[in-house]
Amino acid sequence: MSLERDIVIVGGCAAGMSAAAQARRVDPTAKITVYEMGGYISYAPCGIPYFISGEVKEFSNLLAYTPEKFSQERNVDVLVYHEVKKINIGERTVEVVDLKGGRELKKSFTALLIATGASPISPPIPGKELRGVFTLRSMDDALALKRYIDEERPQKALVVGGGYIGLEMATAFRQLGMQVAIVEMKEHLLPNLDEEITSIVERECRENEVDLYLGESLLGIEGNGRVMRAKTTNRTIDCDLVLLALGVRPNVQLAKQAGIPLGVTGAIRVKMNQETDIPGVFAAGDCSETKHIVSGKPYWFPIATLANKQGRIAGENMAGGRLLFPGTVGTQVMKVFGLEIGEAGFSEKEARALGYETASAIVRTSSNASYYPGAQAITTKMVMDVKTRKVLGVQMIGRKGVAKRIDSAAVALHAQMTVDEVAWLDLSYAPPFSPVWDALVHSAQSLRAKTIS
Repeated sequence: MSLERDIVIVGGCAAGMSAAAQARRVDPTAKITVYEMGGYISYAPCGIPYFISGEVKEFSNLLAYTPEKFSQERNVDVLVYHEVKKINIGERTVEVVDLKGGRELKKSFTALLIATGASPISPPIPGKELRGVFTLRSMDDALALKRYIDEERPQKALVVGGGYIGLEMATAFRQLGMQVAIVEMKEHLLPNLDEEITSIVERECRENEVDLYLGESLLGIEGNGRVMRAKTTNRTIDCDLVLLALGVRPNVQLAKQAGIPLGVTGAIRVKMNQETDIPGVFAAGDCSETKHIVSGKPYWFPIATLANKQGRIAGENMAGGRLLFPGTVGTQVMKVFGLEIGEAGFSEKEARALGYETASAIVRTSSNASYYPGAQAITTKMVMDVKTRKVLGVQMIGRKGVAKRIDSAAVALHAQMTVDEVAWLDLSYAPPFSPVWDALVHSAQSLRAKTIS
């Protein structure tokens, strides 16, 4: 430990606050300062759809800490509405603007963490400045959308983008009683997944009266002060709320201006200790890239679980520790209406794009013993590398039990197991929870039988 350690963290969400907490645990004497340009820290952006739908009643339920509470409990200076405008690598300082007070200041550091997250993709669409058009990334975005819904009572929502956020928000809007349409420029929803899975998602959306316009692009939004309609390549859609859910990109402008090298993914390149190519300068969360354990290649995966882990690694090492982050297998799970959708590793289309020769199997099993009440179908697709027989990815979809099982798939991918090894995993069994042959084991057995010569 050193009395001279002065840690500066840029960004107060998952990665930044995890880093601050861990740095304080490791070095009780360090000076730690967090600058957050928004008004909230330590909040749960993944919970925003459930706040909008009303399942989470108060936005305060999404806040793990207020700035005041974190500062008091952790002895960390947390300054909200403070934007870091510039990093001076040579003199080891940051230049900061107090967005409310207007004053400018310069702060020195011995270690710096860039945790600036990701920004919504927002192309220059005509009419996107109209009242009733939203992007959704921060708590401020969520509060603005909730306020609009409460005050204006929109009836027809258009979601532009059929990825995870788009589908979760379409579900939320339907729960609020709105008519909902989704425009997606690709031919399928969740375009990173394989069609055997996405076709089930699309059927679920249509059964819940969501209009799907696939293979179409948004050309513009029209209205008189407030949104009234949107034009795509094929049609005009009446709407009084538009959510632009076109994805996100790493927020790396600050790092780029400072001359901190980016990686092949476009995010900040880091070592396994989360340090950039500049000694003493770290990056974590959605602005940084990592390694995909399956491929061994650089990967960008903007998700809160990863940001929290990377932040903890960075905080440990900025305070003098020696932790390494092994990487990710890209595990995700989501809920769309009554469906659970899980993925870990690569889809078959992703694996082939990376140059793998693949084989795959699709099986349909049940969530528990078929004779036990409440059994629901689960569809599983497992993908393997033909040369090594290692599992490359697993996708699952069903109404029950998917979230439990995709975690087992993630462990198998972390261990770089072969299909033959997964086929004999000793997974739990009891009639209320699983059939004798669990969906993951069943899919591996099927793929093994299909590919053994």
